[in-house]
Amino acid sequence: MTPPRGAGGLPPVFVAEIAGLDESGLPLAAPVRWSGEGPRPRFAVSEPRRGRSRAPGDGDRVLVRRKSGGSVEILHNMGSRPRRIVGVWEPARDGGGGGFVRTAERGRRGGVRVAPGAEGGARPGELAVAELPRGAPPGRVIEVIGPPDSPGAVARIALERHGIPRVFPPDALAEAGAARPAAPEGREDLRGLPFVTVDDEDARDFDDAVWAEPAPEGWRIVVAIADVAHYVRPGSALDREARRRGNSVYLPDRAVPMLPEALSGDLCSLRPGADRPCLAAHIRIGPDGAPRQWRFARAAIRSAARLTYREAQERGPDDPALAALFGAFAALRRARQARRALDFDLPERRVLFDSAGAARAVEPRPRYDSHRLIEEFMIAANVAAAETLAERGAGVLFRVHDRPPRDKTESLRIVLTGLGYPAPPRGRPLAPESIEAIVGRSRGRPEEAAIAAALLRAQSRAEYSPRNIGHFGLGLRRYAHFTSPIRRYADLVVHRALIAALGLGAGGAAAEEAAALAELGSALSDAERRAAAAERDALDCFAARLLASRVGEEFEARVVGIVRFGAFAALEGTGAEGLVPARAFGERMRFDAARARLVGQRSGAELVVGAPLRVTLAEADPVAGTLRFDLPDPRAPWR
Repeated sequence: MTPPRGAGGLPPVFVAEIAGLDESGLPLAAPVRWSGEGPRPRFAVSEPRRGRSRAPGDGDRVLVRRKSGGSVEILHNMGSRPRRIVGVWEPARDGGGGGFVRTAERGRRGGVRVAPGAEGGARPGELAVAELPRGAPPGRVIEVIGPPDSPGAVARIALERHGIPRVFPPDALAEAGAARPAAPEGREDLRGLPFVTVDDEDARDFDDAVWAEPAPEGWRIVVAIADVAHYVRPGSALDREARRRGNSVYLPDRAVPMLPEALSGDLCSLRPGADRPCLAAHIRIGPDGAPRQWRFARAAIRSAARLTYREAQERGPDDPALAALFGAFAALRRARQARRALDFDLPERRVLFDSAGAARAVEPRPRYDSHRLIEEFMIAANVAAAETLAERGAGVLFRVHDRPPRDKTESLRIVLTGLGYPAPPRGRPLAPESIEAIVGRSRGRPEEAAIAAALLRAQSRAEYSPRNIGHFGLGLRRYAHFTSPIRRYADLVVHRALIAALGLGAGGAAAEEAAALAELGSALSDAERRAAAAERDALDCFAARLLASRVGEEFEARVVGIVRFGAFAALEGTGAEGLVPARAFGERMRFDAARARLVGQRSGAELVVGAPLRVTLAEADPVAGTLRFDLPDPRAPWR
């Protein structure tokens, strides 16, 4: 067996988990921590030496050593907790009871064998949740979700697949239910300022409000953020659950909040006309957008209006109520350009639903200057928080983003060269001005989206850490997340640090908490990646569900990735991605890794990232969220 692609960066010994079975029923191991591109690689597990370790079961964590040929051997079985798997129920073929829950997770085969009497009432083809006991199967069905096309099925697949909790424990719900609105007394009274919230049409919580006015030599802005620390105290049941979740998860048809609805949708939500407690960042910026002064205060506000991004864009800078916001935004935008912050502006996808709640379309989410306005105000407040805490020597959970790593820069260099773009010299770091030039050259061209995606893949992951290395993408020396404590625990940590460092009252961080920031940052970074993967999976499942009735139809697409076994193509309009296997091209294709392309061995035709393709939808799997394409005319030119 050849080593899994992309697994070269793993150490000789690492911690893995048993992640399904291969076609012969032998276990497969995937690294627990994985920062490479694509899904985690899976290794065949060689037979353990006699007495070395008990046979592993699905979900077990194991210490493994890599072996030649692409397999691993288990050095120690670290055991497991009961593991849940969501998949499709297949009854035993002999009709004697029991059966198999075939996993819905993409990139994994196999599933859970279920003994007779433990079927839980599941019917053939239904989605079911199975629990594996410690050690080896069989497992048992603990919940039947229903048909794969039933309402809520996509969300359950995504949440179960990534182990995201859905139900709050009773003690956390009790604390949230007992919470009462905070009195404005003792707070800076900002209720006379006409704050506005600006969010998407489908926003589920409103934790930030903004206000601005012209000031001598620049602008004065105030970013007011819900005072979640007033309600969620360290060590409470609410705090323990919020920390466990790490962040809210936003799926196309629902939100899985970090905090119960009594807080996230009410007391901590900055509703128009309601008095709400906030932590307010007062910032003065110069005409060039550079911050000159800032201070933080516990305050009370009363939002004047809730606007959508579309409404704010339509009203624009000519609206007297918004003129100062857009004026300050123009200055902040100049500062962003001056520091060469990255701006790929990749379109997000959204799912549209009909009045009955059924998905009817997947389309790019509109992107306006009003989005950028709010982003720039939030960035200014986040910088002020990081600088304030650093100046006072307080423990800070920074939001850090390193320079692109060398291996990813080399992959990007190959893609750029293949598209005829100037690439950074081999071994040289990727500079912001180089990225800016590449983005500028591609703007408006057919390969624009492919270039932006390749540049994004070349970046390091942003993470949470008490060790500051700056934020490469934003071009900032210090940065922290402060503006979304309803939905990100990292922001609540920053709020508590500010409250303690500035003496702003109760709910601040304890001194001993600073010692645990490294471990907390790692856990929150993992939770963020878990949420992003669930959100992406749900989008893919909805796209596959909508396209399942269109198998056999032709679509315009564009190549977004080249791999040894084929090409990944994105459909024009929806952005839904699927695989065009190498066999679809009508001739033997050679993978040219040095130039990131597929080459027809007979015709010599070359397929590169960014190339247009006309494809036929051959398969759509709504459960796994995957698409497979064929080519209606394999002889058609690819460039």
